[in-house]
Amino acid sequence: MAECDRSAAARFRPWPPFSAATLRRKLLDAVACGASGHRRGRKEDLCSLASRPTTRRLEELMRADEPESCSDRGAEAETRRKIGAFEELQRAAGLLQLGDGDGELDRRKEAAAEVRRLAKDDPGARKTFATLGAIPPLVAMLDSKDSELHLAALYALLNLGIGNDLFSVAVVGGGGFGCRNKAAAVKAGAVHKMLNLIESGSSPSVSEAIVANFLSLSALDSNKPVVGASGAIPFLLSAFKSGNSTARQDALRALFNLSIASSNAPRLVDAGLVPALFASIGDMAVSERALTALSNLVATGEGRRAVSRCTDAFPTLVDVLGWCDAAGCQEKAAHVLMVMAHKGGPCDRAAMVEAGAVSALLELTLLGSPLAQKRASRVLEVLTVDKGKKVTSAAASGAVAVSAPLSVATAAEGKGDDRMSEERRAVRELVQQSLHSNMRRIARRANLPQDFGLSERFTALTTTSATKSLPF
Repeated sequence: MAECDRSAAARFRPWPPFSAATLRRKLLDAVACGASGHRRGRKEDLCSLASRPTTRRLEELMRADEPESCSDRGAEAETRRKIGAFEELQRAAGLLQLGDGDGELDRRKEAAAEVRRLAKDDPGARKTFATLGAIPPLVAMLDSKDSELHLAALYALLNLGIGNDLFSVAVVGGGGFGCRNKAAAVKAGAVHKMLNLIESGSSPSVSEAIVANFLSLSALDSNKPVVGASGAIPFLLSAFKSGNSTARQDALRALFNLSIASSNAPRLVDAGLVPALFASIGDMAVSERALTALSNLVATGEGRRAVSRCTDAFPTLVDVLGWCDAAGCQEKAAHVLMVMAHKGGPCDRAAMVEAGAVSALLELTLLGSPLAQKRASRVLEVLTVDKGKKVTSAAASGAVAVSAPLSVATAAEGKGDDRMSEERRAVRELVQQSLHSNMRRIARRANLPQDFGLSERFTALTTTSATKSLPF
């Protein structure tokens, strides 16, 4: 019996349960109004208590706690909003799973368009769609015969793959989830299904969407060998040569991504990418990226041999140093020349000199960016050393040593000068002639008087310059 009393007492509550905010409001009302409901006769006395400083302070403290309840309401509203957003994503992902029956195809198309819209600007939506399994049914839509369904699925996959920042994946938690979606799309067979669409004769709009997806997928390092080995390179090269402006730039960026992986170099070279890149130089919209792709290719033996076989390679690179004022183009052209000078053969270095690379490089050491100056100096160093080797070997065989003709006075003086070797005289002559030509070229570009090159100061500068005055 005692236990029953204790349990009943434990269940008894003197007032119904209130939330903290409700209890504070009731206390505030009681203090402000003097609990008039309980003591009507003393209403005036109790209300006068509210004017006291202590009561006023209590009222201020209670009202200061009121925003907390507002924040609670805001948190509840935010929770409801998130639940509604998740249900919207879940509904769109569920519609992607429908079959090909009457009316279901249109609903799948609408669902793909909804995925495209929701994933465009929301990293969290991209992560949620991947978690809900939206990528495999989108890839499966590429097997359909409906071109509109192809477009909807391709652009939905494209937006799901936005973002390639691995750091944001680990730290932020979803900001760069697109890189995982790229891998999931390749795993689901997106690459081969897109190539099947191309082989079956896709429309130009579908082809453009496929190029954009190859650009997105090739941005992930683990996808580069897969895309390169799939047979997509000829299609991308064709889009680069003959596509519209958007498709052309997307194709070039995709080819550049593929050139980063050295395993793709033989396939890119066999497809004819190197001549196509040199042919595109001159179009300022693509020149710098084309030179960057060439910089990746010359890092491999296949790429260097392809550049050597291209008859217009070195004249084109020298022209970039002369006419292009963009620092990025000059730096990348100098990089290609530097690699070819260091790792190429004597024929490559001779072709550089014949194309006028020496004067252009000397000008670059004076007017280029710090990086361009450094690279140009290294190329000049290789070319002068190679020139000296030719002079030494020719002198040993008794042949004429220097390609640029030496004056008779210089040759006669050299016979009596035991302190200067044939190699040093050849290098000095090469530097003097190149610097003389270079200063004339600079004078023309600066619109200086025509007789500037004949002044005594100019003559003294070119005749007293030695190899030690150059930055290499």
